[in-house]
Amino acid sequence: MARRRGRPRREEAEQIDRDLLSHALEHFLDKGFEATTVDAIAGSLGISKRTVYKRYGDKEELFKAALRGAIEEWLAPLETLLELESDDFEETLINVARHIVTTLNSPAGVRLIRITNTESYRMPEIGSLLYFRGHQVWSRYLVDLFARKIFADVSPVPDLEDLAGAFLNLLSSPARLIAWGLQADQPDLEEFVRTRVGLFLHGVLPDQTTGPTNP
Repeated sequence: MARRRGRPRREEAEQIDRDLLSHALEHFLDKGFEATTVDAIAGSLGISKRTVYKRYGDKEELFKAALRGAIEEWLAPLETLLELESDDFEETLINVARHIVTTLNSPAGVRLIRITNTESYRMPEIGSLLYFRGHQVWSRYLVDLFARKIFADVSPVPDLEDLAGAFLNLLSSPARLIAWGLQADQPDLEEFVRTRVGLFLHGVLPDQTTGPTNP
């Protein structure tokens, strides 16, 4: 006996929602918020506009939901960072930096940065969304890492949030330049990561421990 038509079952409804957010994200990333229409999104899925509006109310709420889902998929869980740690702090920092740079410079990362930069002037909350679900998660992890690995027995402890922010800023410049269209090529990952970690840990001045060199 054929199943009676009516409201979709829970599994079907959840799949429709996943498909809707996925299609919506592609439209928004490809065309931008203003040029994207609910008609086009619904048509690409073969569903009605009414179904879209019933779930998300309006285009702006759909955009935010699609962006939120994309950020959740883009970012690896905290456990991934913890698994990169080793007994050697510099090697740990290189591993973590490599992961962060790879994530930022991925096609998904660049597209998210690009659309957030474009639309956040009108919807500031989407900038906050990317910050709190991305940058701040990494920042909190780094604060904890620095506290455990460097400053456990040091007093006074410097502003660890400031240190974490400085480190993330060193890593994020290529992704921003690519998103802005100012840089076409990806940097050499290993060279970039090791240079930035070395700069963060040792600064730019030569080692002064050996004293001045006579001419």
